[in-house]
Amino acid sequence: MNIELKRYQEIAVEGLVNSVKGLLGKEGMKKVCVFQAPTGSGKTIMTAKFIEELIRELPDEDICFVWVTVGKGDLHLQSKHSLERIYGGAPRVSLVEEEFTGGRERIVKNEIVVVNWEKLRTKDRSTKEWKNVLMKDGEKINFRDVLAKTREQRKIILIIDESHIGATAERTNELRDEINADVILEMSATPKIQPDPKDLTRGLAGFVFVEPKDVIDAGIIKKELIINEKIDKIAKSESDSQEVVLESAYQKRLELKKLLKAEGSNINPLILIQIPTAEAGKDKIEAVKEFLSRKGITEKNGKLAIWLAEQKSETLDWVAEPDNEIEFLIFKQAIDTGWDCPRAHILVKFRESHSETFEIQTVGRILRMPELKHYPSEPLNIGYIYTNVQSIIVKKEEYNPNIIKHLKGSRKDCYKDIKLTSYYRSRVDYGDVTSSFTPAFSEVANKEFGIKEDYALIDKNFKRLKAKGLHLDVRKYQQEIIRDAQIDAYGFDELEGKINAEQTAKLIIAGNDLQAMFEQIIQNNLGSFRNIKRSVPAVKTAIYVWFRKYLGSRDWDEEALMVQKIFVHNGNREVFERILSKAIEEYRGVREKEMLKRVEGSEQFYDFEIPKESFYNQHTDETVNVKKYVYEPCYLNVDRTNPEREFEKFLETNAKHIIWWWKNGENKKDYFGIKYEYPKGVVHTFYSDYLVEFSDGRIGIFETKDHRDQDGSTFTKAKSEALQRYLKGQNKKGKELFGGIVIQVNGTWLRNLQQAYNWEKCLRNDWSEWEEVKL
Repeated sequence: MNIELKRYQEIAVEGLVNSVKGLLGKEGMKKVCVFQAPTGSGKTIMTAKFIEELIRELPDEDICFVWVTVGKGDLHLQSKHSLERIYGGAPRVSLVEEEFTGGRERIVKNEIVVVNWEKLRTKDRSTKEWKNVLMKDGEKINFRDVLAKTREQRKIILIIDESHIGATAERTNELRDEINADVILEMSATPKIQPDPKDLTRGLAGFVFVEPKDVIDAGIIKKELIINEKIDKIAKSESDSQEVVLESAYQKRLELKKLLKAEGSNINPLILIQIPTAEAGKDKIEAVKEFLSRKGITEKNGKLAIWLAEQKSETLDWVAEPDNEIEFLIFKQAIDTGWDCPRAHILVKFRESHSETFEIQTVGRILRMPELKHYPSEPLNIGYIYTNVQSIIVKKEEYNPNIIKHLKGSRKDCYKDIKLTSYYRSRVDYGDVTSSFTPAFSEVANKEFGIKEDYALIDKNFKRLKAKGLHLDVRKYQQEIIRDAQIDAYGFDELEGKINAEQTAKLIIAGNDLQAMFEQIIQNNLGSFRNIKRSVPAVKTAIYVWFRKYLGSRDWDEEALMVQKIFVHNGNREVFERILSKAIEEYRGVREKEMLKRVEGSEQFYDFEIPKESFYNQHTDETVNVKKYVYEPCYLNVDRTNPEREFEKFLETNAKHIIWWWKNGENKKDYFGIKYEYPKGVVHTFYSDYLVEFSDGRIGIFETKDHRDQDGSTFTKAKSEALQRYLKGQNKKGKELFGGIVIQVNGTWLRNLQQAYNWEKCLRNDWSEWEEVKL
């Protein structure tokens, strides 16, 4: 199965490979690498690709894999099927209960054995003996014996899948002790194991982390989850409240279906209905079915499916298909961890008590984007939860604290439509080098060595490189290191230049050090591409592709290491750095053209209005007691800057001149944006801090800055000039707008309304081009 990984996934796979390779080279057992990635980010795919890449990079290493799922259910079967679908036959994937019932003695090289630990681990309470035949001592070899015999011949890598479900510290330790693997990889959104910082520093443990923002930016998961949108109050009556949430969910599904159709998508959005596990659940099922029947939704016509322990609809096998006709799925307990149905968009959850805690694991089934992208229509990028729980508690998600929103602010009646022209574009530039760099690097390298586009001339290409003085016969790359050089420890920080010694020694560089040197050379030559994490893998790929095409490196032993050795060799480094630097410089033009095309296809100008309601999170937002905020109640981000807080006080002090004020956000169509460029040709969206409507009918657009603004001559200058052009252009069309960059100087708020923003004057404490903000 050919899967094209997203950039963050490529980076994670590379991190896992490097980390586990390093751990395999260390002495001892049970060395830990933690892989933390958000729910819905594709952990199974990334881990599967890690296995594939590790096997490819270590052809002579005798390794095998034990893939363990923890918790009840049949997740292990799903894991096996997913791995088989990804691999298409190689490496081999086996189920422990199918392959190890007494006949086989060992796990073979590169094999992946999938295990449901919950089914294996049970012991008799009195005798402490294993209950499962696969673990019991007897005439036939048991799985514990298989593991012991396997360890005699090869190294075991233990993968603990979705370990946040059921994997208590006791369970995790039990797994570690019983399987006794060389390396343990724990993959989870909320890992139980936390490596010791000292072990990380010494290379005795690993940690690979995927940023939630990277997953959201890639369009893999929804931007946020909103609880009870457009529901003002939950009725105390159970029948009344369930009717409200079901009707709200039903109407939202119709809205989403219509929006998807407008996007040209055939996705049929699915509603998940979770009913209580108690006895009351039976009555609830009937009530839900009766409601849906009135809407023409039944099991008989295929629009409703049921997934209970005692009852499963026959149509469930196809529920994950994008255009499947099932619109509602009723279930009791949380669907198996890892259950994958990306078209699930809405969750209805009925109360089991008056208070309930919501966390990402319980609502993560609606987190995926169905087509692995965000849509121009913003409601499609949000997951919706409807519940009749009267007291909602949202657990703080450590890795993405603002993902679940349940606090609501409603727009006040004093607000009248403002129809401001706003600019929005989905993110297209991450400041990184991409796969389009490969031909740019090849072109520059070929010019340097006089190579033509003929892959059959590998021998001649070798001669061309040697003629340029390059060292290609490098079996052991040796670096000169200082020996017996005396350095005064107290004066070490004051040393400048190179340290020389009369004597030097030769040292074979370790693989990890070599890779670090290779990547450091790349980082040093990235020029204006500031996103190192995203850029380095793309540049490495370009280098490897060139070596394969023109020097035949595919046939070399330890290909990646050999390429790195040649690249960093003291006799070669200067040449390759020159090629890399020139290729990066020439690539800038290519990248700018790419970005212009992407921007043109993704940008929108539209009439902006402040949304009728906005949702917040109790851990990232705070209640603020103000009179003139456009929403009631007023929730503002707890991490607002000091200038923002001071400007809000200033607005409230002048409340008699103000009808409402609003704190803008970022990176969503729900927020107000202005187009600007910095540097020239690179397009951004400027989200000003505040919109204010005054009693005289004017609308103010303000951006607060500190008087020590570090970006005053760069980004702030570009934003200010774009804002003044916007104000001038809109006022010509009949608007009454004013505003600008505002800075508090010696207790007075000043604003800049110049068409050319001169920050250099301000650095000299010259504020003559600024005027006092008078409201």
